[in-house]
Amino acid sequence: MTDFEEMEIAVKALDSKKAEEISVLKVKDLTILANYFVIASATSTTQAKALADEVEYQLEQKGVTPKSIEGVQSKSWIVLDYVDVIVHVFTEDTRDFYQLERLWADGERVDISGIIA
Repeated sequence: MTDFEEMEIAVKALDSKKAEEISVLKVKDLTILANYFVIASATSTTQAKALADEVEYQLEQKGVTPKSIEGVQSKSWIVLDYVDVIVHVFTEDTRDFYQLERLWADGERVDISGIIA
């Protein structure tokens, strides 16, 4: 499975559970951390956990498991590391505070309008 396909599955999983403000940054040329950052907001810590669980479930169905998962205890910023794709699920306040899109502003924004309904 390609990193683009992993990113698509993550975006669809987040959308299926009503994540807000889903965005994808292609950071392949900026860092060795990953090729894509998938970023989404949740309206509560309960929804953040549900979003992360759905991403993990959908990718596991395709045989892809995360290298690591961080933030499950706090649930305000959950990070699922799939090596080439890193999924960030934030509560709205935490996302506003860390502003990953601003921090990684040199990353290429990926148009996901063809991925989600």
